Amino acid sequence: MTTIQSRSKASLIMQAVRPFSFSASVIPVLVGAMFAFAYFEGEILWYLLPVVIIASVLLHSGTNLVSEYFDLEKGVDRKDTFGSSKVLVEDLLPPKTVLVAGYISFALGFILGMILVYVHGLPILYLGLFGIAGGMFYTGKPIGYKYVALGDVLVFLLMGPLMVVGSYFSLTGEFDWNVAIVSLPIGLLVTAILNANNIRDIKHDTEAQVKTLATILGINAAKKEYYFLIIGAYLSVVLMVISGLLSFWSLLIIISLPVALKNIKDISIAEVNNPEAIAMMDIRTAQLHMQFGLLLTIGLVLTALL
Repeated sequence: MTTIQSRSKASLIMQAVRPFSFSASVIPVLVGAMFAFAYFEGEILWYLLPVVIIASVLLHSGTNLVSEYFDLEKGVDRKDTFGSSKVLVEDLLPPKTVLVAGYISFALGFILGMILVYVHGLPILYLGLFGIAGGMFYTGKPIGYKYVALGDVLVFLLMGPLMVVGSYFSLTGEFDWNVAIVSLPIGLLVTAILNANNIRDIKHDTEAQVKTLATILGINAAKKEYYFLIIGAYLSVVLMVISGLLSFWSLLIIISLPVALKNIKDISIAEVNNPEAIAMMDIRTAQLHMQFGLLLTIGLVLTALL
């Protein structure tokens, strides 16, 4: 109790932010940037890369904080459930404080993004507004698309193609369909993080009367979705290398394959009434996403240099 009371409000908000999850927003930016490094022949505005990374992290922080508030309100987060930072379910901060911190994070991300709008004009503004709306209404009213089984699709779009393409456009000022294709494995793996979370939480989400794709499909079909997302990420890179879209250096992602296969094996034994068995599977999938993304990024850098 003494330890909790001695903690500052800032440290508790940081716990609610969940910085360990930031790789999910940084990796897509790095992939878009390094694809530009490897294949774009014009001027790359590298001074904007820190702006893109920080803005992405701010929007991710806002999403996590707002979700913390509405998941508590919706009854998704309780003391006996997994997934939350525990800041609100353990009454360490007032819920409104976390919600306001989330909106401030979105506002700071928007302000920082205006630098990109100044450089590139309205297209980047539209991308940014779509990203902000996607983060705010993931759980926020009046939409809360996470609760109506739209999370998988929109997370794929927002943290896959939108972020990779947005990063590339921010640095080059141009759109390239090849970038959208290269973003697909990143989108698949970030969706796998959510899918693993939803498989674990089928029982608790059903009790809270929340619909996710996992609760609708049932656990067996949801497991098959996880297999598809993981295997699809690796297979898509192999196909891109075969087609010549990516160089053979991108096959470095195979180094992370043992981790992927271990995750698939472990989630195959998941049971609705035993969520504890895969309590950490969302975090383990996030670690796979980071490893895969970093290896793909290294492959792009080697393509540019060698």
